[in-house]
Amino acid sequence: MPREILGSPLTLPDGTPLPLSKAVRAGDFVFLSGQLGLDESGRLADGIEAQTRHCLRNIVAVLGEAGLGIEHVVKATVWLTDVRDFAAFNRVYAETFGSAPPARSTVVSGLALPGAMVEIEVVAWGG
Repeated sequence: MPREILGSPLTLPDGTPLPLSKAVRAGDFVFLSGQLGLDESGRLADGIEAQTRHCLRNIVAVLGEAGLGIEHVVKATVWLTDVRDFAAFNRVYAETFGSAPPARSTVVSGLALPGAMVEIEVVAWGG
């Protein structure tokens, strides 16, 4: 099955290329790399709710590049850095997915970017 890399190459602020793709289409599926709560300027938003909103906005933007929307998401994997943020995260997440949320796993662990409180990775189906 052929695969298609979606989006432009990713780099760090200093120009160092990252060894990952924003998203990959494989057949009818689109696999997104984990999205962080970065705002339009590339800075982490303040607090779990703001970071979650930005994660989800970033996901919507990447899905749009693939010609898909949030309704196409079938699986989400979520990393939180603090279990105490789970309820606040869930409130924002529910605003986006409403009554038809995708399957989801949520784990608590450290994240590679200092200050990041949440990372969300999704798989979408466009068939």
